[in-house]
Amino acid sequence: MFAKAFRVKSNTVVKGSDRRKLRADISAAFPSLSVDDLNELIPSKEELNIVKIYAHKGDAVTLYVLHKNPIFFHLEKQLFPTVYTLWRYPTMLPIFSTWPPVLQKLSGGADLMLPGVVVSSSGLPELDQGDCCAVTLVMNRAPVAVGTAAMSSTEMRKSGMKGKGVNVLHTYMDQLWAFGDKTHPPVLPITDCSTQVQGQMEGEECEGEKTRKEDVSGLAAVETSCQNLHELKLAESDVLNEEQSEDKGEDVCGEEDDSRSSQAQIDELLLQCFLHALKSKVKKSELPLLTSTFLRNHMISCCPTGKRLDIKKSSYKKLSKFLQVMQKDHNLVCIKELSKGVESIVDVDWKNPELCSFRIPEDCGPEKEAVEDSAVIEVPYQPPEITALYGVTARLEPLFLDSQKKKGTAMKACEVRNIITEYVKKNELVNEVNKNYVQINPTLCDCLLEKSEYHEVEMLKWDDLFSRTLLKMQVCHEVRFPGQRPVVKKGQMEPIELSVASRGSNKKVTVIKNLEAFGLDPAVVANTLQHQVQASCVLQDSPGAKNRVLVQIQGNQVQHVGKLLLDRYQIPRKYVQGLEKAPKPGKKK
Repeated sequence: MFAKAFRVKSNTVVKGSDRRKLRADISAAFPSLSVDDLNELIPSKEELNIVKIYAHKGDAVTLYVLHKNPIFFHLEKQLFPTVYTLWRYPTMLPIFSTWPPVLQKLSGGADLMLPGVVVSSSGLPELDQGDCCAVTLVMNRAPVAVGTAAMSSTEMRKSGMKGKGVNVLHTYMDQLWAFGDKTHPPVLPITDCSTQVQGQMEGEECEGEKTRKEDVSGLAAVETSCQNLHELKLAESDVLNEEQSEDKGEDVCGEEDDSRSSQAQIDELLLQCFLHALKSKVKKSELPLLTSTFLRNHMISCCPTGKRLDIKKSSYKKLSKFLQVMQKDHNLVCIKELSKGVESIVDVDWKNPELCSFRIPEDCGPEKEAVEDSAVIEVPYQPPEITALYGVTARLEPLFLDSQKKKGTAMKACEVRNIITEYVKKNELVNEVNKNYVQINPTLCDCLLEKSEYHEVEMLKWDDLFSRTLLKMQVCHEVRFPGQRPVVKKGQMEPIELSVASRGSNKKVTVIKNLEAFGLDPAVVANTLQHQVQASCVLQDSPGAKNRVLVQIQGNQVQHVGKLLLDRYQIPRKYVQGLEKAPKPGKKK
């Protein structure tokens, strides 16, 4: 589950009442823990955080973090300990033992198969399907994986130890382990090392210093003595840093992914370009800065000669995930959605030690930056596609029940028209004498008529029926930016506002508001206008709108601003308000 990087949604401190509830939940789920153990795991005064994340497949998971280490995670209403917790309390879960090379497959996302289970002389642990359990390596009691039993222990014996044994959720060396301090498992020797491998001759025994070789699911023979356990760990780490397998329905096989070393290089390059851009490219006056603009105009130009910045080949896969890590783990920037679906950098910690200590590489020369910047400017801006929608209200919900449109569902006007037409025909409400009229039944009466019309209006024209329906619905709109998922918002699309204000000595200034809603970077627009009209241009915080920016340019420049928005950026005229304030021909600006 945590074989790939996850996305952090929130990180908050657990309150006192929640600590007590968590302590009670842990006590109920793991009764082997004593009161002292619970107090040590969930201390009353030390900082305990609750972190909500999304795994790479979209699963919502809640983590509980103590001393920067995840100690438990909540998934589908079930509580699981992490390997960090199990290393302190190795007996809190039923244990399955396996051979060291299997860890490589488990870390890559595979589940534990029964032929790979090493059965001790005491037999299998007694548990039911779905019970929480742990996986250890032979000759060490420190667990390396956590999961749930794929079948009960009785069914495992009946199957002849064939098939899947443990659905693995979390392993040593996965991304959840990397979220902590990345310590390695302690060596916890096993006093009774008598083992037997299911599928081989029963009754075989091993001694503490005896070397044993078994063919486990086609894996190569390995030594399992306590003396070479550290060497095995080093070997496993080397293997894990090479090509990993992605589990796609097969138990231990999958498609080969990019090597970890190559991915790590891309991650390092991404961080280098990010720090370089913050240190030498971004100015405080440019904030807030659209994240897409930051990547296109700043980070790409900081890429060293001969290298290519490809976020898709990094462990983050997306710019948004990378920036969230920079915000959460490095405290370098603050990212916010100034408008739904459009993220911006609203603040930078210029005094951050990591940023202050960063040195710009010598292979990032000014000539390369100029070439990159010129290529960036040529990227054309594409305006969003805006569609008017109508949402179903509580009053109109009975009218849309047949079409399974519940309250809050947003539709285009043509969809509403088709649904109303189908409703009228299905209920045979078309007037037989004059088919231009529709008979009003109780549902239409309650939904569309005013109280004063209940006893007066018996029929409505088709156009009147449609117009009344649309008027009673919630006005919405859909904004679709190129290459992004559409976003539905309530109300009408807020236009770009142009206004002319007077400053000291009766000087005029042109103020531009709400550029962010159309995906325009205020800093870029201000810079473009400043070069076009040769007038000073500044950015100011928008009053009453948090993290919104106004562009203010000297003089009445409405005509130039309108031309820029309508012609270059292709914003529809109906979404640009204040064009009539341009100076009249022949009059002084």
